[in-house]
Amino acid sequence: MTPEQRLADVFVALAGSTTDGPTDLAATLSTLAKRSPPLLGARAAAVVFAAGERDDAQVAGSDPEVSRLEHDAVGWREGPGHDCHHADVPPVQTVLDCRPARQRWPHYTPRALGLGHTRVVALPLRESTRTSGALVLLSGPPGGFSPETLALGQSVADFTAVTLQRAHEADRSRTLAAQLEQALTSRVIIEQAKGVLATRRAVPVDDAFDILRRHARSHHRLLSDVAREVVEGRADPVLTDPEP
Repeated sequence: MTPEQRLADVFVALAGSTTDGPTDLAATLSTLAKRSPPLLGARAAAVVFAAGERDDAQVAGSDPEVSRLEHDAVGWREGPGHDCHHADVPPVQTVLDCRPARQRWPHYTPRALGLGHTRVVALPLRESTRTSGALVLLSGPPGGFSPETLALGQSVADFTAVTLQRAHEADRSRTLAAQLEQALTSRVIIEQAKGVLATRRAVPVDDAFDILRRHARSHHRLLSDVAREVVEGRADPVLTDPEP
């Protein structure tokens, strides 16, 4: 497979993980983590991502050990992925088997070295207004990534971030539409129930609504549920029958 075909396969796989249905975030992150090493010449890769600034970070790795490392790094609040995500640090290749790296990341560095990784670089997942995460690339000796490779990796990271952002916005739109539809349906049912009660109890419509609302509150039930029972003829006779 040529490099161009490999790159095209990665883009197709990333795009395919976000369909017209709800976003499969875990699948997208896993695709990016597992497809990046062969595409970019890394020994391993990890992804850290948070959909919103207050959301918990989600992690994926190209293998279980790297996945656990990045997950722990989120808890330690250290490592290249954390710094790239939260500190907006520009991508810089870091040699791990040296004192500065150990001092900077006292937990992350020995774990990464223990897995055989000696160099690391984190590429930001950049959305339109923020950095939502990072793609972490790890390599062993002799290691190192060329500027061309990092540029390609950044393109893949950017594509992933934009894809996730658009899919997330689509998810929110679908959720809002469903909520509005449910609210409209509930309102229609309540209006119908008001009419039924007004007729059954021979009271004005406004009084029927007060009766319906008091009954729902006293029984700790949703107004829309009680209204539906009235419309369907399944309501408590105490509610629907005229007072003697």
